[in-house]
Amino acid sequence: MAPKLAISVAFLISVSLAVQFGADAAGIAIYWGQNGNEGTLEETCATGNYEFVNLAFLPTFGNGQTPMINLAGHCDPYTNGCTGLSSDIKSCQAKGVKVILSIGGGAGSYYLTSKEDARQVATYLWNNFLGGSSSSRPLGDAVLDGIDFDIEGGTNLHWDDLARYLSAYSKQGKRVYLTAAPQCPFPDAWVGGALKTGLFDNVWVQFYNNPPCQYSSGDLSNLENAWKQWISDIPATKIFLGLPAAPAAAGSGFIPVADLTSKVLPAIKGSPKYGGVMLWSKYYDDQTNYSSSIKSSV
Repeated sequence: MAPKLAISVAFLISVSLAVQFGADAAGIAIYWGQNGNEGTLEETCATGNYEFVNLAFLPTFGNGQTPMINLAGHCDPYTNGCTGLSSDIKSCQAKGVKVILSIGGGAGSYYLTSKEDARQVATYLWNNFLGGSSSSRPLGDAVLDGIDFDIEGGTNLHWDDLARYLSAYSKQGKRVYLTAAPQCPFPDAWVGGALKTGLFDNVWVQFYNNPPCQYSSGDLSNLENAWKQWISDIPATKIFLGLPAAPAAAGSGFIPVADLTSKVLPAIKGSPKYGGVMLWSKYYDDQTNYSSSIKSSV
């Protein structure tokens, strides 16, 4: 009897470990929201290809401005027309997909003028998109999983304060995930300081539009050197390889599927901090089926 018992205990331990590590398995993150022809949010999550969906973007906030979401052709926030996304968000979350609001973006009007400004923005995000309450929630009553910092302009001040204020809300029930999308030149010019707080769960580094640190037709050295610096110098839970999902999605940095799966991923997957691949964006992924092609290799 004793050996059988030992085997069953060992089996239970192995199963529980598999469950633990399975929850942390590498995956794909996608940006959705900047093209009305990329399908609905619900359809995006129903593909089964993505573990994280970043809603792009909240491009107007800070400095006393009235925050305003912009989801391109998907809905009109000025007529309260985006509240219908609430059911889509809940559908995604029911499938285990984390839905995150991306603030900033490549074109917007945003910057923080003070620590108090950061606190006010955090309060707004909590009450209007996260676990707080407000009569004017742009996406309805669904509670998003976190906030993504895609800061590509303005100033580099007080993003660390915003991260601290948002993180503090995790104590009020539902965890607030913090993610960021810095450029691959290290340290990032905008959120480099904020990332040093150690409060970020996932950092999807943009390895595109930056030739000095991206993959180029067979040459892995620039990307690999930058990757090593990110995983060693940024105290985040997971680092993701951010890529364009199609050649047209960025000025440079697209990696053909064969190169990604045979050369790039094998070179970086060994890192304990490797979290997966981030793609810009759902619209371009629809054109190339990039996520479907790489999913089994991520």
